[in-house]
Amino acid sequence: MDPALPIVALSLLLGAIIAFLFFSTYYRKRQSEIQSIADPNPKPLSSKAPPKKPLSKPHSSDKDQNKRHHPLDLNTLKGHGDAVTGICFSPDGRNLATACADGVVRVFKLDDASSKSFKFLRINLPAGGHPTAVAFSDDASSIVVASYTLSGCSLYMYGEEKPKTSEDKPQTKLPLPEIKWEHHKVHDKKSIITMFGASATYGTADGSTIVASCSEGTDIILWHGKTGKSVGHVDTNQLKNNMATISPNGRFIAAAAFTADVKIWEIVYAKDGSVKEVLNVMQLKGHKSAVTWLCFMPNSEQIITASKDGSMRLWNINVRYHLDEDPKTLKVFLIPLHDSSGTTLHYDRLSVSPDGKILAATHGSTLQWLCVETGKVLDTAEKAHDSDISCISWAPKPIPMGNEQVLVLATASADKKVKLWASPSIPSS
Repeated sequence: MDPALPIVALSLLLGAIIAFLFFSTYYRKRQSEIQSIADPNPKPLSSKAPPKKPLSKPHSSDKDQNKRHHPLDLNTLKGHGDAVTGICFSPDGRNLATACADGVVRVFKLDDASSKSFKFLRINLPAGGHPTAVAFSDDASSIVVASYTLSGCSLYMYGEEKPKTSEDKPQTKLPLPEIKWEHHKVHDKKSIITMFGASATYGTADGSTIVASCSEGTDIILWHGKTGKSVGHVDTNQLKNNMATISPNGRFIAAAAFTADVKIWEIVYAKDGSVKEVLNVMQLKGHKSAVTWLCFMPNSEQIITASKDGSMRLWNINVRYHLDEDPKTLKVFLIPLHDSSGTTLHYDRLSVSPDGKILAATHGSTLQWLCVETGKVLDTAEKAHDSDISCISWAPKPIPMGNEQVLVLATASADKKVKLWASPSIPSS
């Protein structure tokens, strides 16, 4: 007999035993799992044995509840598939439009700032478009969107017909918005970095919305929100724009660019309400380094600027410039934000509350609220977002929250979130 045969037979026998033990153990385990699923009233766990942790991950809302929120953090608008690149409140403050790098514009209904979920209207941009900014035109059903593609920048105005309702059969579903006008390859194919709109009420203006789009180059274009007609064009004649905005009454355009000076243009309206011309009327001189951001006060007669020189300035621009009267610096505040070595940081974004009392400012992911009157910090939210804050805007009117009305600030970021914040209280002097 071959001496190797007993060894082979023994190996086969051992293999069979091991296989039998493995499959019997697996079968018993599988049976117990099936029985535990099928049993609607499982026996309570023994007090000696600790309960097993669930295999499924907790819902995102559960994780959010476990996070330590800032006291002013009211809510988070989720559902964005990519970085949020633009936000804008409707004139009544009850709608918030968001532009997202996933190619979608969402219009959230803010019936209650503390709501657990928000209804929103979804607008899909033409294929290949990445929205960079959004602005309301005239009302909450008209939205201007700046979109960037490989072939250049485009502007679209989406509008929707007002829903037809009857007493017998009210229409519950709003019609989807359609493109009312569009322009392509604007700003010499450069990307639009900021876009702001305002209802023109100054002088002989007829109340139409004027939208100012600012490119990453040196040009700024004015558009009639309803018709899409280009009504004005200015050039900052500087190396690169940081941003540009329009005053709440539609009278002035102000631009922060590569230098320390801020240029201001006046929009002159004809008797029929149309834009007659755009004149370069004054400059704000005083900062020692580039102005990173600026915003108009609600009265359209003052401007707040923030600079890389570590200071902010409040300017009075309600001057007789045609008599060579220069704008005046009313206040100078040092930026109260420093890094670990004590170096003063600069602000990336500014926005003034509709009552003109609180200035919201950001640096990276840090959000601060300051008193406009004193320049003192009212509150700070460090790491307000998981990424740098890309947009910031106050609602033009208080928003319902439960049984009260609150002033609300919205911030957006590359972390795919839009956050709503309550305004801090100002200590009485």
